Amino acid sequence: MTKRLNLKDVADLVGVSEMTASRALRGAPDVSEKTRLRVEEAARSIGYVPNRIAGSLSSQSVNLVAVVVPSLNSYVFPEVLSGISSVLKDSSLKPVVGVSGYDIEEEESVIREMLSWRPSGLVVAGLEHTETTRNMLRSAHCPVVEVMDTDGAPVGHCVGISHLDAGRDMARKIVERGFRKIGFIGTKMPQDFRAMKRHQGFVEALAEAGLELADQEKYAGDSSIQTGRQLTEKLLARTPDLECLYYSSDVMSVGGYMHCLAAGLSIPGDIALAGFNNLQILEGLPLALATTDACRREIGVRAAEIILQGSDDNRPWVMEQMQPRITLGESL
Repeated sequence: MTKRLNLKDVADLVGVSEMTASRALRGAPDVSEKTRLRVEEAARSIGYVPNRIAGSLSSQSVNLVAVVVPSLNSYVFPEVLSGISSVLKDSSLKPVVGVSGYDIEEEESVIREMLSWRPSGLVVAGLEHTETTRNMLRSAHCPVVEVMDTDGAPVGHCVGISHLDAGRDMARKIVERGFRKIGFIGTKMPQDFRAMKRHQGFVEALAEAGLELADQEKYAGDSSIQTGRQLTEKLLARTPDLECLYYSSDVMSVGGYMHCLAAGLSIPGDIALAGFNNLQILEGLPLALATTDACRREIGVRAAEIILQGSDDNRPWVMEQMQPRITLGESL
């Protein structure tokens, strides 16, 4: 692990005293604007985060685990939080949540603020960050676990699934079922890196079979049943001979299913449907929709277990890739 950074490292980079560096980072009025900017830039460049725990507590951590996720609007991340909470409940640690809104600049701001309170651990969704965020994660005083994704270069501990493989596996299942005219509907694109990777893997596996997407919709907004219904109607109006639709989320596939019911389309006779995440929202539908279980709760559980093991400079990084599970249901 990288050595823990302190204020002296920042001060030495700029060539000022620790007191001046401290006052600059606090925005004290007696520090020149030029010096303040130099100190802030030096802190960002090495990933130093000021410690906001006062005086005698400055060498300690608070009993909080910071969890940074893109959204709480979806059904996905609350299940990860449930896994984390289930492990932490019998310890002295408690999770506190920050939301990035699928914006890596906002993620940087949220992580800086959370690390400034010296949490006992940090869990962050995804592997794509600004370089400043990566520096902060490398230099964090606590265990850091990146979750949900293994397709990339983790900063430290990592627990997740391969979204590239998840997309490939679903494409192969669809092709095995005999479908050839295949479409894709995704949301939060290109901000949702994991959905983009599933799309990439899906397209690659279709190419292996000599196929390409017949049509697609990449929507920048959030997933919702209504959006799934509207985009399915739009895509089928444009390409009415589609045989199968793959959605970036189950929420969208449920919307697609609602459109098909209203339009009198038979599933999978007229159109086959498949989603992703195996969300609880699928339970109780008149027809079981095809999906992929992304191991969300298990990922949260494992991340919390790693956090509870604490920091150890001699401890190897954990890289744990879980295997998503496809359920064909009755819609493929």
